[in-house]
Amino acid sequence: MARTLVRSGAVDCVLVIGFEQMSPGSIKSVWSDRPSPMGLSTQMMEDTRGKHDSPRNAQYFANAGREYMERYGARAEDFAEIARISHEHSQRNPYAQFRQKYSLEEIVNSPMIHAPITKLQCSPTSNGAGAAVIVSQRFLDSKPQLRSQAVLMAGQSLMTDSPALYSRSAMDLVGFDMTKRAVQAAYKEAGIGPKDVAVCEVHDCFSANELILLEGLGFCEEGKAHEMVRRGDITYGGKGPIVNPSGGLISKGHPLGATGLAQCAELCWQLRGWANNRLVDADVALQHNLGLGGAVVINVYKRADGQKNRRLSDQEIVGSSAFKYNPATEARHVTAEDADKVRSRTSRNEYALGDTQDKIQARL
Repeated sequence: MARTLVRSGAVDCVLVIGFEQMSPGSIKSVWSDRPSPMGLSTQMMEDTRGKHDSPRNAQYFANAGREYMERYGARAEDFAEIARISHEHSQRNPYAQFRQKYSLEEIVNSPMIHAPITKLQCSPTSNGAGAAVIVSQRFLDSKPQLRSQAVLMAGQSLMTDSPALYSRSAMDLVGFDMTKRAVQAAYKEAGIGPKDVAVCEVHDCFSANELILLEGLGFCEEGKAHEMVRRGDITYGGKGPIVNPSGGLISKGHPLGATGLAQCAELCWQLRGWANNRLVDADVALQHNLGLGGAVVINVYKRADGQKNRRLSDQEIVGSSAFKYNPATEARHVTAEDADKVRSRTSRNEYALGDTQDKIQARL
């Protein structure tokens, strides 16, 4: 929406904010006075794969993984390997909810949620927030000090479910079809193909979804996604693209309203060269975000100067930005002093901010 507003000329600068504070446990509907938007999909899932007591969202994606296994010969260990890689990546992301490394055996032997997905292959319940500033070229030209930080949104696509949702395919039920359509539109606008993508952040709410996305996003031929995983293509030292250097939703966390902006932040840090402890050599990055029920958004990012990224030192980042530290490798919390700096100087209201200040102090 922000990009559309800027491209239309309606505005030159938009602040986008997303946040979530989630209840413990698996995601459940909190509304009892209306039909669920997932009602028909749930009925179809139960008709094709049976009714089970495990968390519903886990069933959706585990069933998609099972379908891939049945079609192409993937094994349960392939999904576990995806989670192992994600957890390994998360060690270098200061914002990750979990930053612990696990062996493949530990992931396989963690509690079964819905076969083939075990607990360490699931995104956790999370709280979090993210933000991004979207500006026009005219705005950027008026702020030359920001040019070194600018990242171009070169391609973007929003797609919703098509009639393929009702194909009785467990993969289409979690957005495989709409992902394929959306990414092709974004590639076309950006003037690139899947081989141009060096790094990506994808919606790995469960490891099974990441595996089918490797094919859906065009990174491999049909039925070959598990072979990419086995060869180590999706991590450092592999053929690429490097998937979820942040640790992904599985390790970083999945606060629903903030997930897309967290992906955006990671890829901007990658293209700027700020993610110097986990940098991927890249000039093109791809973001995939998904919601059941259903919509998918693809963003293709490029450096605004058309160059490849370069690993910057923390000193270079401090010297060329408004930060006094490198926010890509060090997480600092907002303080009462930070809040005070952005308050109105002429119309301050102590009552309005009092509760917020108390909470900040309590956390400190």
